Amino acid sequence: MKRSKVAALLAATELNQEVLVKGWVRTKRGNKFVSFIALNDGSTINNIQLVADAEKFSEESLREVTTGACIAATGILVASQGKGQTVEIQVNTVEVLGAADPEKYPLQKKGHSLEFLREIAHLRPRTNTFGAVLRMRHAMAFAVHQFFNDHGFYYVHTPIITGSDAEGAGQMFRVTTLDPLNPPKTETGEVNYTDDFFGKQTNLTVSGQLEGEVTAMALGQIYTFGPTFRAENSNTTRHLAEFWMIEPEMAFADLTDNMDLAEEFLKFLVMYALNNCKDDLQFLNDMYDKELLNRLNFVVQNDFQRLEYTEAVEILKSAKQKFEFPVEWGTDLQSEHERYLVEKHFKKPVILINYPKHIKAFYMKQNEDGKTVRAMDVLFPGIGEIIGGSQREESYDKLAQRIQEMGIHEEELWWYLELRKYGTAPHAGFGLGFERLMLFVTGMGNIRDVIPFPRFPKSAEF
Repeated sequence: MKRSKVAALLAATELNQEVLVKGWVRTKRGNKFVSFIALNDGSTINNIQLVADAEKFSEESLREVTTGACIAATGILVASQGKGQTVEIQVNTVEVLGAADPEKYPLQKKGHSLEFLREIAHLRPRTNTFGAVLRMRHAMAFAVHQFFNDHGFYYVHTPIITGSDAEGAGQMFRVTTLDPLNPPKTETGEVNYTDDFFGKQTNLTVSGQLEGEVTAMALGQIYTFGPTFRAENSNTTRHLAEFWMIEPEMAFADLTDNMDLAEEFLKFLVMYALNNCKDDLQFLNDMYDKELLNRLNFVVQNDFQRLEYTEAVEILKSAKQKFEFPVEWGTDLQSEHERYLVEKHFKKPVILINYPKHIKAFYMKQNEDGKTVRAMDVLFPGIGEIIGGSQREESYDKLAQRIQEMGIHEEELWWYLELRKYGTAPHAGFGLGFERLMLFVTGMGNIRDVIPFPRFPKSAEF
């Protein structure tokens, strides 16, 4: 008999049929007449109830059917006699596929802190919380690909190992095969990377953007969706050392085109979650964030406010609210400033544009005023910046000058500069941190709880 998934059985309208179900026991309770087993197979946050009559199953025969055990059961799908579910299974056979010591199994029927669950990341997907998060992570990844495919973008795999630093931040993980205790040295005593595997110093990428621009200059519209890495010694609730980035790049596009795409993209993703993750969203709303559903609807129901950075600074300086960090023209806005604009002043998502060039990356197109660049940040309620992007500088001379001003080694980016020599075109793009998106759509408070195996300082377990 073919296995039926719990999600399908709970939605079934054809009753009194024999079914086979497999999954993990969440709870078992009962009396001398009957046992009730709550079974979950990961296909839905909801369990299906198995009813094992004492006339068929002795207490000894169900001894290994404990919380955490993996079982297979056959029986008849019938209308439920109890509350909380529409159907249940009157069990005929039960087979224990994998027992779980009830005394040692860490996930007992009680509340567990999220901090504790991070210590058992190999088991936490079996909880309601992380089952919901992981199903939603899949749904959002699928929605990303669907959106770009439907809009004529091509999915490009950019390198994970790179010899350039896209952000110019220098906080990168080194990739090397050299002996860490006795690396080859140059005459001046520095590590001789010409003897390394790639013949030069290489790192794990912080962004696929630069390589994405290469392919956009041939295919027109592309996007990347892959892992990125940052060796930043940060233990905040918003930072990971390994995370996933979505980065579209568009030829023949300016800042307005970029804003239009970002707004349409984010609204599509949020609406996809609302339409396809209802049970998981309701659970997360009830358990973790009572305003989650309201915030998601807030995004899809409002046009995004487009605002100059200079105007935003004036609004913040005249605000009656006192901020921890002072605001002046030329400072990088903090999360408290971004959330004030979204949640208090405009009461809608905000796209900030035209930032001072000295606080932004070298590749952003310079405005005629010589002080600002055509950057954009999309700001959301509860989270602040969720997207960062810009129109890219297509002028060879201006880009080369900016690279020099920022002290970046031009020889590392010769190919990026050369794009501006051979058939250059206006182009734009942005980056969306997938885990930052997941924080928003799940209402979870810590970025370590929206990725299966979080990587952060002093932690690379599992």
